Amino acid sequence: MNAVALRFYVHQPRRHGPVPLFEWLLERAKEIGIQGGSAFLAVAGYGRHGVVHEQRFFELPEVLPMMVEFIVSAEDAERLIALVRAERIPTVCTRTPTEVIAIDG
Repeated sequence: MNAVALRFYVHQPRRHGPVPLFEWLLERAKEIGIQGGSAFLAVAGYGRHGVVHEQRFFELPEVLPMMVEFIVSAEDAERLIALVRAERIPTVCTRTPTEVIAIDG
């Protein structure tokens, strides 16, 4: 099955309304019928401002980068992107063609 990998890049504490942005993205995707999504926490990263954020052993980080990923049809990807645009959420995402391979055991 051909699909797209839709990835949003956010910072862990970033919020949209009362909830973390990564959680908001997952909730909205579920509401519009997207069958699954995942949020991944990075151990280190930097963005356009060049500030490196990293997880340290003895201290709690203020900000860690996260990726929220969905493997969806091109149409579902566009619906979710349109929803984020309608909410006027400044963020970055990528949309990459991908192939889904189901392996039955």
